[in-house]
Amino acid sequence: MSEVRITLVHVEAFLTLAGELHFGRTAERLHLSQPQVSRLIAALEREIGASLFERTSRRVRLTPLGQRLADRMGSAYGQLLAAVDDARTDARQPAGLLRIGFAAPAEGQALTQVVEAFEARHHDCRVVLCEINVTDLYGPLRRGEIDVLISWLILDEPDLTAGPVIDSRSRVLAVAASHPLAIRRSVSVEDLGDEEVAIMPHYPAALHDAITPPYTPSGRPVHRTHRVGTIHETASLVARGRVIHPTVEHMPLFLRADIVTIPIRDMPPLPLGPIWCTAHENARIRAFAEIAANRGPAPS
Repeated sequence: MSEVRITLVHVEAFLTLAGELHFGRTAERLHLSQPQVSRLIAALEREIGASLFERTSRRVRLTPLGQRLADRMGSAYGQLLAAVDDARTDARQPAGLLRIGFAAPAEGQALTQVVEAFEARHHDCRVVLCEINVTDLYGPLRRGEIDVLISWLILDEPDLTAGPVIDSRSRVLAVAASHPLAIRRSVSVEDLGDEEVAIMPHYPAALHDAITPPYTPSGRPVHRTHRVGTIHETASLVARGRVIHPTVEHMPLFLRADIVTIPIRDMPPLPLGPIWCTAHENARIRAFAEIAANRGPAPS
């Protein structure tokens, strides 16, 4: 099958001329010159392989083939314009469904408050929250299963946009209650070089390195030796004294009697906020980001 070389410009020129039956008026409506209109129609006729208009010095009229094409093409063109108009409305109006995904560590009061503020401002929007598996953190965004992801704003993904910070979590080190570090009032990143830590192979690399740096400040390698699939597996290894784990404060999974969390004095807090696919951005996402920005990060 040969490649179809008909564009919307050809379609618009044909349908306008089919309605006007006058090259001058068609050119005026399309803001083109008469020769340009003539070239478009001639190109369309060459593509189809037959004349669509009968032209004389006195009048222009459709051929039977041209009339059948105008009848069918006019309906399709109308549907196309309606679809574009609907898409334009969707892009400009925030009404509708906003699907927000979050990984378990990101759920909390800050997210609830932003969602409540968004719903209070936009009564014609409905928010649906769903938990995302950390082993496929950005996948649901890219597949269009969610509109916004609430996650740590450590991002090195060209197709994703990081929104405003809605919360900031201080860094702590989770260790077994029996671990020698458990008696410390604080620890340093340098202490990571003396221990073994978990590694999540499916976690985004930039985020993984921000949570568990590959090297200490002095350049010593951090021993990321235990491969895990979930944060629950990490907690189990921590409780058994197999690994230590840099995390954030107030993580429910590590608030247990056999695990102690110690402040890390020289690691910056992790910022939390919305992330979305740049190509999927619409009015609802922009409205949510505006609410998040105006609210600002929660006080620590």
